Amino acid sequence: MANDPLFLVAAAAVLGVAVILFMGIGNFGKGGDPKTSNKLMRWRIIGQFIAVALILIFVLIRRGG
Repeated sequence: MANDPLFLVAAAAVLGVAVILFMGIGNFGKGGDPKTSNKLMRWRIIGQFIAVALILIFVLIRRGG
């Protein structure tokens, strides 16, 4: 499974979402610009959509159908 390119792409997308999430939490925690926090959270939602879609595609392909 770790050699499957789609798995690696899905894992990278999940890690990307985690990075964006922590950046947003860090910006919020230090009292940063609300516009930046909103932009980061929008990017997080987009990233989550992509990550979930990639995970679903991976599962469908691995199940054979």
